[in-house]
Amino acid sequence: MSQLTAIHEALNGLDAVWADAGDSNILTREQLIAAETAVGLLQRRLDALHVDVAAGIAHESRTELGPDSLAKQQGFRTAAKLIAATTGVSSGDAFRLIKVGEGTAPRSDLLGNPLPAKYQLVREALASGELSAQAAAMIITLLDRCRVAAGVERIAEGERVLTENAVGLSLDELRKLIVRAEAWLDPDGIEPREEERRSKRFFNMFERDGELHFSGKTDIESGAPILAAFRGFVSAAFAARKDAVDPNAPDADRRSVAMIQADAFAAFCSHVLGCDSKLPLAGATVIVRISLQDLISGAGWATIDGADQPVSVSAARRMAAGDGIIPCVLGGDSEILDWGRKKRLFTRAQRLALVERDGGCAMCALPPEMTKAHHIRWWQRHHGRTDLMNGVLLCETCHHRIHDNGWEVNVVGVGAGARVWFIPPNYVDPAREPRLGGRARFDIAA
Repeated sequence: MSQLTAIHEALNGLDAVWADAGDSNILTREQLIAAETAVGLLQRRLDALHVDVAAGIAHESRTELGPDSLAKQQGFRTAAKLIAATTGVSSGDAFRLIKVGEGTAPRSDLLGNPLPAKYQLVREALASGELSAQAAAMIITLLDRCRVAAGVERIAEGERVLTENAVGLSLDELRKLIVRAEAWLDPDGIEPREEERRSKRFFNMFERDGELHFSGKTDIESGAPILAAFRGFVSAAFAARKDAVDPNAPDADRRSVAMIQADAFAAFCSHVLGCDSKLPLAGATVIVRISLQDLISGAGWATIDGADQPVSVSAARRMAAGDGIIPCVLGGDSEILDWGRKKRLFTRAQRLALVERDGGCAMCALPPEMTKAHHIRWWQRHHGRTDLMNGVLLCETCHHRIHDNGWEVNVVGVGAGARVWFIPPNYVDPAREPRLGGRARFDIAA
């Protein structure tokens, strides 16, 4: 199917939705979803055509052409400037279109014989409408960055895994997959990148007009306790709000998350000065996860619950020596985790095991501190067991979504191979195609 034919097909699908709406042009819920799906497919297929055009413009605007450069003839300094002006995007977005086009354009050898594109799988996913140009740009940027360190074979495998797993992900979700993929492709580069980020840490504050202003950033190793403490404080505040006798009372807690975090910062500092009070942190804990093999060998990497960026084995060892941090070594001895009907509530050890499998909310990926362990088959109604195979981590919103909207949850596999799958109701997907949830969506090494 040619690119124009594919675009016309997607456009016809969108036109059919509006034809069903009739003259009123008012869409039902089903038609809104169908229209959104059709618009997304049309946009992605337009992207596939656009990156080819962008690569062509860049080729005709290459430096060696001098005054005959297409961009210069049109009054622009570079091809990116020309594309940005004609499409209304930023120069950075235009440059990314060119990079994707160059990485997915057909090539030829010195004798003129045709060769596949540098990233042929990304090209095919673009052409089929499975990937957007932005997603393709993120994948290609990573593969180019790791090409020398990883080698041709590992890059090819990385392209395959990323292209397959990026389908259906938002760009925010894809970024989580990208950072894990970089650790997998270039594990030796993790520690040098950590040192670079650590050298850029800062915290600034100043007083102005009766207010204290502050800003800063830090590396993941240093920031993990900060992240856990703040999220725990916010979770505790929302739990207290939920349990309030009268949520509509004049003195009810109506703070935003940003306000609660500001109050948390003040409370933490006051606690340090006095050290005579206990702060509510809703069980906030930093968990550093690493395989036994990597811990012994010093190779590979570790992950931290609630943070996307992997850390080096050295960082994991340093953190494991600190207070309030739990090292989770996979592959070693562990507690008995399946309690059957002996206990109604999941134990702390079981929750840690669920965090290991689900990574947080298994449905929407909120961090572990904002989730609870729920029985898939209810304890009371279905006589469900308090076992890992019958447990899943869900945030409050997704918990209600499961029960109120007819979703089903299945855990397939056992031990390290267990995966959580969500089965949508008929009105969401008539085929009821299972959707992968939990940490497995982003753990490329798995």
